Amino acid sequence: MSDDQTVFLVDDEPDVRASISMLIRSIGLRVETFESPRDFLESYDPERAGCIVLDMRMPGMSGLQLQERLGQMGLHPPIVMISGHGEIPNAVQAVQNGAVDFLQKPVNDQLLLDRVQQALALDKENRENHDIATAAQSRYDRLTRRERQVLSGVVAGKLNKTIAAELDVSTRTIEIHRANLMEKMEARSLSALMQIVAHVEFVQE
Repeated sequence: MSDDQTVFLVDDEPDVRASISMLIRSIGLRVETFESPRDFLESYDPERAGCIVLDMRMPGMSGLQLQERLGQMGLHPPIVMISGHGEIPNAVQAVQNGAVDFLQKPVNDQLLLDRVQQALALDKENRENHDIATAAQSRYDRLTRRERQVLSGVVAGKLNKTIAAELDVSTRTIEIHRANLMEKMEARSLSALMQIVAHVEFVQE
C-alpha cells in the first residue's frame, strides 16, 4: 500500500483502540485513533487516503450513522465495520451501504488485517478512478455546445454525414468539430475517446 495511506480507527473502548492500533502498526501501517464519530468528523479530510475501522455501536452517533454521513459527502475511505454484538440486520445494512465487511469482536487478528489491506487497496482504486473521472469531466466541460452535440453522435456510432444531417450543417463542419473535440478531450483515437467519455456525465443539449 501507499505510504500516504492511514487507517482511521474509531472506537469508544480504550482497550480496543490500543490493541487494534498496535496490531495494525505491527505490519507497518499508519494508524490514527478516535474515541467517537464526532471526534473523527472534526478532523476529517476527504483528501486523506486510507480506510476506516469503525465500531458499530457507540454513545451518541453510531457507526452506521457515521457511515451514512460520509456517504452523503461523496468519496470517502472504505469502512471495515466491527461490533461486540451480533447485530445481523445492522451488519447487513452496513455491508449494503458499502462496508468492506462486518467483523464481530473479539476480532480475529489476521482476518482484520486482511480486511484492512483489502480496504486500502479499494481506496487506492476508488481514488484513481475518481481522478480519471474528474479529468475526463473537466475536458468535456471545455467543449462548446456544438462539439458536445457532435460528441453525442460519435458516441452513438453515427457517421459524420448522419450527424451533419441531424444538425443541418455540412459534413465538413462536422469534421472540423470532431477534430476540435478530439483535441480538447485529449484523445488520439476513437477507442481512446470512448474510454474517456465512459467517465463523463453528459449534458443534454
